Amino acid sequence: MIDVPETRYATSTGGAKIAYQTVGDGPRDLVYAMSVVSNIEVAWENPTIARFFRRLASLGRLILFDKRGSGASDSTEGPATLEHRLDDLRAVLDAVGSDDTVLFGSSEGGATCATFAATYPDRTRALVLYSSAVVSIRDDECPWAWTREIFDAIDANIDTNWATGEALGLMNPSVGDDERERRWYARYWRLSASPARAKAMFRLNQQIDIRPVLGSISVPALVLHRTDETWMTVEFGRYAAAKIPGARLVELPGADHEPWLGDAEAVLAEISEFVTGVRESPEPDRVLATVLFTDIVDSTGRASELGDRRWKELLDRHDSVVRQQVERARGTYVKSTGDGALATFDGPARAIRCAGAIHQSLRGLGLQVRAGLHTGEVELGGNDVAGIAVHLAARVVDQAEPDEVLVSRTVVDLVAGSGLEFADRGAHELKGVPGEWRLYAVNP
Repeated sequence: MIDVPETRYATSTGGAKIAYQTVGDGPRDLVYAMSVVSNIEVAWENPTIARFFRRLASLGRLILFDKRGSGASDSTEGPATLEHRLDDLRAVLDAVGSDDTVLFGSSEGGATCATFAATYPDRTRALVLYSSAVVSIRDDECPWAWTREIFDAIDANIDTNWATGEALGLMNPSVGDDERERRWYARYWRLSASPARAKAMFRLNQQIDIRPVLGSISVPALVLHRTDETWMTVEFGRYAAAKIPGARLVELPGADHEPWLGDAEAVLAEISEFVTGVRESPEPDRVLATVLFTDIVDSTGRASELGDRRWKELLDRHDSVVRQQVERARGTYVKSTGDGALATFDGPARAIRCAGAIHQSLRGLGLQVRAGLHTGEVELGGNDVAGIAVHLAARVVDQAEPDEVLVSRTVVDLVAGSGLEFADRGAHELKGVPGEWRLYAVNP
C-alpha cells in the first residue's frame, strides 16, 4: 500500500476549502506550490513524485496543497485570481501554524510564492523559484515570453488531448515517448481538473505579470531553471534572478518542466544547500533489490489468434492486474516489457508470493505466464533499473516453464525460514552471465 499523508482542509476567503498535507517534522517548514493543476493524493501514486516529496520532507516539515479549483480543493464560481491564491496559501500556513516558511514554487506556483514573499516578508524565511512564471505575454521588455497564440494552442490542445496525456512531451521531453507515463499523467490531470477547469486556469495564467513585485522581495532567494527547457525557457529564470535583489541564479542541465523529472537530484541538492547550508549528498543510486520478470507464454501465437485490437485490450488488462498485485505486495512496478513486466521488491519472500498471485490472477484472463527472480544490486536511473541483477533475472525467466516461478540460489538462501519450498532445477549456463547458476522452482 502507498503511504499517503492525511489530507486536511483549511478555510480560505469565501469559505473555500483548501486541501493540504504535511509530511515530516523537521526543524523548518517548507511549502511547495505546484504548477497549474495538482492532486496531492494521486501524486503519491507516482514513485518518482513520491520520492521527490520525501526528499523535500527530509529538509523539514513539508507542506503540500491543491490550489482552489484543483485536486481535492473547492472549485470557484469565477476565476481564482492571484489574490485568491495568496489567501489560500496564507490559510494553509495558518492552519498548520507556520509563520516562518521556506516558499518553493514551480511554474505558476512560483508567481504565488514570489508575491507572498514580497507581501509577507515577516512570514517568509526564504524563497525558491523553479521554472517559474513571472510574466506570461511577451512584450518589448520580455520578448522571450509566451504569445496569445500559444495560449490559444494550449486551449485547443486541452480539448483534444487532456484525456490522453499526448501533451506530456511538450513539457517533459524525457518521458514524452513513454506510453505508461502518458497514461499515468493523463489520469493525474483528469483527477486534478476537468478540461473546462484546466482551460479556465490557463486563461487566467495569461494575466500573470508579477514584474512589479520582484524588486520588493527582500528575503533570500534562489532561482533554478533548466537551460534546455522549451515549455518555459531559461530566460524566465534569468529575468527573475536579475530583478530580485540579491537572488542567486543556478542554471541546470535538462529540458523537463517538472522538477521531479530528469536530474531531480541536482534540483534537490541546490535546494538543500540553500535552505540548510549543507549540500546534501544524492541518495544512493545502487540498492539491493529482488528483481521480478514475468513473461506471457506464447504471446506471439495469442496475438495472431486474437488480432491487434483484442490483443492490445488483453495486454492492457494484463498490465493492470500485474501492477495491482505488485502494489499490494509493496513492490515497485518498473515497466511493461511488451509481453510481460518488470518489478522490484525490498523483500524476496514478498516478491515470490507476488509472482504466485500474478499467476493466479492472470489465469482468469486466459493467460499463462512464467516468472523469474533474482536478488542483487540494481542501479536506479529515473523510472528504470539496470545492472547485472536485472540482466540475470531476465535470463532466469527465460528458463522457466509455463506457470512456473523460477528463482536463483541467492533468492532461496535469503528466504530460509519463510516456509517457502523449492524444487531443484539444476545448474544452468545463462546467456551473457559467466559461470553456472543453480535455479529452483517455487513449489505451488
